[in-house]
Amino acid sequence: MGKYEPLSEFLRKQSSDKVRMSFARIERIIGAKLPPKAQQHRAWWSNNPSNNVMTKAWLAAGFKSADVDIERRTLVFQKVGRAATSPKDDAATSRAAVSSRHPLIGALKGTVWTAPGTDLTQPAMPEWGEVAYGNKTWDDFK
Repeated sequence: MGKYEPLSEFLRKQSSDKVRMSFARIERIIGAKLPPKAQQHRAWWSNNPSNNVMTKAWLAAGFKSADVDIERRTLVFQKVGRAATSPKDDAATSRAAVSSRHPLIGALKGTVWTAPGTDLTQPAMPEWGEVAYGNKTWDDFK
């Protein structure tokens, strides 16, 4: 069981869509102090699953962090979906959320083709080089 699993279990048991918590209460639930960055930087509480291990705990429970107030040391966990029911579900959720590939990557695969015998190392229009270096103008090619 991971350090933040008690928070995940606590959130899974909540019937409310919003759970307001202090940092101190979270520390009591997990049985440890929050890292200094959690107490100093709002970005630590982002909902990016690659941010930190604790983020995965509340996302797996079906919640996201919101209304983080560093000065008051409070935040709200807001229900956004169903909780993962098993460690296998947790792992699948984490992999899907962390995927760095954009869904359109590869969408046009197979739509462009090159005719057999085409040398892709040759310039398409050698004249462009002549014009670019000032040796000729486009009028010279008419």
